[in-house]
Amino acid sequence: MTQSPTLLLVEDDQTLADVTQRALEKRGVVVSHAVDIGSAHTALARTHFHCAILDLKLAEETSLALIPHLRAHNPDITILVLTAYASIATAVEAVKRGADNYLPKPANVSEILEALGLDDVTGDFSAQESEGVMSPKRLEWEHIQRVLLKNDGNISATARELNMHRRTLQRKLQKHPVKE
Repeated sequence: MTQSPTLLLVEDDQTLADVTQRALEKRGVVVSHAVDIGSAHTALARTHFHCAILDLKLAEETSLALIPHLRAHNPDITILVLTAYASIATAVEAVKRGADNYLPKPANVSEILEALGLDDVTGDFSAQESEGVMSPKRLEWEHIQRVLLKNDGNISATARELNMHRRTLQRKLQKHPVKE
């Protein structure tokens, strides 16, 4: 690339933001960090961004509402949503709102650059294959999340549709997403 790409990083975890910012800057990306939606709007008013990384769950809010504002500011912006609570349901919602890509945390800098289409920034990008078959527990988690979203978060209706006791479903939902 002839010009260094500018990136808006919306992340409320300061340590993770610092590590991500340093790793991206070592690859030639100019990074601006925002801790919430308000500071992201402030950054948008000052800078034209080529891409954005949004943490799905911020302290008291979700970054999904920011996606249309990013698109209005720059229709060509590439938007990546990162989350520690990945599910097919939230991925679909993010894409419906205008996100270009969605990655579960933890994601390394190479995966992030590839998802943003910036893998040519350093010229020596080598992607690591992380594609694989989902475990049965992960498939179950994804299915539950999809049905829960379809039922607008209603646990009783979701339990009926899944032919599962409501308390069993509640216990499954209290656990963190199953790793691959």
